[in-house]
Amino acid sequence: METHVSLEETAENEDPGAAPFGNFINYYTFNPPENRLSLIPTSLLENIGYSSENSPTVLMLDVGCNSGDLTVALYKHLLQEHTSECDPSKQEVYMLGFDLDQDLILRAQNLNPFPQNIQFIPLDITNDSENQTVLDSYLERFACKRFHLCTCFAVTMWVHLNHGDAGFLSFLSRLASLCEYLLLEAQPWKCYRSAARRLRKVGRNDFDHFKTLEIRGDMAAHAREHLEKQCGMELVQSFGNTTWDRSLLLFRRR
Repeated sequence: METHVSLEETAENEDPGAAPFGNFINYYTFNPPENRLSLIPTSLLENIGYSSENSPTVLMLDVGCNSGDLTVALYKHLLQEHTSECDPSKQEVYMLGFDLDQDLILRAQNLNPFPQNIQFIPLDITNDSENQTVLDSYLERFACKRFHLCTCFAVTMWVHLNHGDAGFLSFLSRLASLCEYLLLEAQPWKCYRSAARRLRKVGRNDFDHFKTLEIRGDMAAHAREHLEKQCGMELVQSFGNTTWDRSLLLFRRR
């Protein structure tokens, strides 16, 4: 009998080790940026109202950017619509990427091809006092109250596992407060089980909250419900599912 093995399960078998916060060292070698970018139109900024004519400056935030590969690739992907030249750094689009792993951020900084437009900083989104000050300071540089677009790819599960149901909902509320549009990829429940299995394989204790989580099942639906009912956002488009069967959902502030 033939056994079907998903791309994610294959990646898990090649995984160099457990990463309790999702901070895998070589993440983009087994989940390359194209897995998401193939679903995202290059005209996304124009589609949501941020053309060069009416929005000379656009601010983007990438939450949980790891080593920055996807951040840079998304920047280049979206600026294809804006320029026929090879250097997209001439556009007035700025991105801030952050991750709680300082080693990954250092790698992102060292490999950043557009330091004038893309900045990477170490930051823990669950530390309210820290991220409030840093992010507010960044926004003030451009006289903006919020980021025009926030991207959050495969981060929700790690916050949920490490901070419980309350932390998961608080995280979504925080994202909503930071931006006008939110592009969200929430890991499905099967990923939670895989993450717990990784820890056990390397002899580490299970996540503190895994067995007590009450928010389970269709995680994208749970995220949507909270964002729409509690955060004043609405779903405007689904870009379909990635090769790892995760939906990319675009929300906007009402």
